[in-house]
Amino acid sequence: MAHKNPKLIQKTIDHLSSPDSAFFIHIDKKVDISLFESIQGEHVFFTDRRELVYWGEFSMVQATLILIRQALADMRNYDYFVLLCGSAYPIRSGDYIRRFLETHRGTEFMTLVKMPNAGYPLSRINTLRIPSNRPVGHLVSRVLAKCGMAQRDFRKHLGNLEPYAGHQWWALSKEACQHISDYEKRNKNVVKFFENVFAPDELFFQTILGNSQFRSRMRRNLFYQDWSVPGAHPAMISQKHVAFFQSQDEVCLQDLHGPGELLFARKLSDESMGLVRELDEMVKRKE
Repeated sequence: MAHKNPKLIQKTIDHLSSPDSAFFIHIDKKVDISLFESIQGEHVFFTDRRELVYWGEFSMVQATLILIRQALADMRNYDYFVLLCGSAYPIRSGDYIRRFLETHRGTEFMTLVKMPNAGYPLSRINTLRIPSNRPVGHLVSRVLAKCGMAQRDFRKHLGNLEPYAGHQWWALSKEACQHISDYEKRNKNVVKFFENVFAPDELFFQTILGNSQFRSRMRRNLFYQDWSVPGAHPAMISQKHVAFFQSQDEVCLQDLHGPGELLFARKLSDESMGLVRELDEMVKRKE
């Protein structure tokens, strides 16, 4: 899922390409698609449908569902689906990542916590937030939310579903992705509820899987992100982060989401190619 960084995306594809992998790319409809025409590879597919994607809104869920369904429909029958953003880059080789997923077959890599939890208060799911494609309602809901007057009780809409939350980026089995796709088609009342919350990409997929048989297969996701600086986005990857990756053979973390090895880092950009080259050299040394 991307809206910029065509050079970095091409580098990621080159790094990870193999006969048994493919790349499905959704480019935000607000962006000129011609900027990405240089991206190529043997199994590279741009989505047939593009969404106007707005940060923190349900359009991010819709774009993800487009990617999931196009990958599910592909005849190659993939075992794992890894959701990447245009600012992500692998910190291990493609072969290493494939071996890792094969070794952990049956595991779902998605950070998941039951709400309420640190960073995920129930207000995230109980505060009405109308998306930008309904501009008047969007403005009114923002004003009412600031006054504490845009509240609702999720239990009246979700029934017995317990709300879960976690980071947007994940690596899931084909079975888990099929479950998400089927659930979204069958439960339009749940979809409607999540259309009107803030940052549903951190709630929708997590709640579906958190209330399923896949819950017991969960462990933290595979992405390094530096949230040490307060704000809505993680820090850009810098020289200090590269040094941290280089200092250990397996880049591991343990925090609220549990212990685990990390295989990708975000955020980088087309202006970070010097750091990307250092990461490539690091990967070669570790192999």
